[in-house]
Amino acid sequence: MNRAILGSAIDVEQPLLKNGCIQLQAFKPLHQVPYLKSHLLRLILMNTSFDPDCRACPRLANFMDDVRVLNPDYHCRPVAPLGDEDAQVLVVGLAPGMHGANATGRPFTGDYAGNLLYETLHKYGFANKAESIAVGDGLKLSGLRITNAVKCLPPANKPTTEEVKTCNKFLQSELGIGKYIDTNERKDIAKKGAHKRAQIILCLGSISHQAVLRAFGLKLKDYRFGHANEYVLPSGQLLLDSYHCSRYNTNTKRLTPEMFYQVFARAREIIESN
Repeated sequence: MNRAILGSAIDVEQPLLKNGCIQLQAFKPLHQVPYLKSHLLRLILMNTSFDPDCRACPRLANFMDDVRVLNPDYHCRPVAPLGDEDAQVLVVGLAPGMHGANATGRPFTGDYAGNLLYETLHKYGFANKAESIAVGDGLKLSGLRITNAVKCLPPANKPTTEEVKTCNKFLQSELGIGKYIDTNERKDIAKKGAHKRAQIILCLGSISHQAVLRAFGLKLKDYRFGHANEYVLPSGQLLLDSYHCSRYNTNTKRLTPEMFYQVFARAREIIESN
């Protein structure tokens, strides 16, 4: 971000870039400068779009370097979202799996969790195939996009709170959100984001649920995570929860295929009703 250009363009005393988000201390309200407003929104959102070379989290970057030594053919980089940017449903997972997305470079591809996910997506018309094997296998999503709260492989599949926070700027961009100190301006940016806002945000697991709430600046106590819970957010979007389709959850029967189907059937029902 060119701070000099920003300063001269909107007469701001101290433009600050913190955690990928613009903080403006002395600033004329954007609604009073509509021409500059649209350009500034694009600058903010471009700054927080997906970065395939991101190494902002040293622990994750170093871990992927170590994994690459043992598995030189693995992707071992941030994993990009999959699907149409203007999809009606945005599925938010936790993070790439060691021998899944981290290996193949595509969300939920090559690991156990992807088996149930893609079979379910196909069942409810969100995918043209019931399995995801590798990039180039002909898989196409329809009306749905998949991303993760954390874009890089974490040790033991457990990102730290700080890593989730650091990666949240990318999730904000995917949700069409930038943020200012002025919360009213944040709402306006959500309407004019980098992507058309998904009608439904479907979270797989509590960490992705919390990451979405953090992206919107919402309080966790007002939106409790639980399987099949749903909330209408202030943006008008529906937040829909599911337990994560991990091997552990399915083996212990915390999540059954029928429970998983229930959530995606609900998403399809909402889309069809509108």
